[in-house]
Amino acid sequence: MNILHVISSPRGEKSVSIKLGNAIIGKLKAAHPDSVVKERNLVKNLFPHLEEVHINSFFTPLENQTAEQQVAIHHSDEVIAELWEADVIVIDAPVYNLNIHSTLKAYFDHISRAGVTFRYTESGPEGLLKNKKVYVAIASGGIYSEGPMQSYDFVAPYLTAFLSFIGLTDISFVRAEGTALPGIQDTALEKGIESIVISG
Repeated sequence: MNILHVISSPRGEKSVSIKLGNAIIGKLKAAHPDSVVKERNLVKNLFPHLEEVHINSFFTPLENQTAEQQVAIHHSDEVIAELWEADVIVIDAPVYNLNIHSTLKAYFDHISRAGVTFRYTESGPEGLLKNKKVYVAIASGGIYSEGPMQSYDFVAPYLTAFLSFIGLTDISFVRAEGTALPGIQDTALEKGIESIVISG
C-alpha cells in the first residue's frame, strides 16, 4: 500500500498535527506492514502560490507551452502524480485563524485542474481521483467539532467539499482539539490518537 503524507504545519517537531498524522501512519503501517510512505512537506519545500504563469500553463496544451510554462507546471504535475500513485492520503491540517495554513491552500490550487483531477460534464463537475482513502489530522487550540465554537469550524467542511470535488470522498477526520485550553491541552493529543480508527 502506498501512503502519501502531506504536511502543512510550520512548527516542525512541536507540531501537534504532524504528531497526529504520524500516529495515523503508524496505525496504517501496523495494519499493513508492507506499506510505503512518501512525505510531501509543503513547508520545508515551500510550495508556490498560484501566479499567472501557473494558471496559463494549466490551460495551454503541452505542445504549445513555453519553456517558462513547462517549468511552472512542473510543481503541479509532480504532486498530482503522487496523488494518483497513493492508495491512502494522510493530510496534516493545523487550524490557523479558523482556516488551513496557506501552504496547504497553495497545494490545493495546484492539484485542482480541469481535465486532470476533475472534469466538467453535462450533469456538473466530476472528481477523477477516485477509490482512495483520506485521513485528515486536524489540530486546533480551541474546540470546534462541538459546543459554542462549532459554527467556526471551517476547516473540516472546506476540506470535505474540496477533496470530494476532485473525487476523494472517503474521508476520515481525526482531531486533537483544545491544545491551547487549560485543563484540556495536556491530553488533547493523546485523546486524538486514541480516536484513530483505521478502515480496511
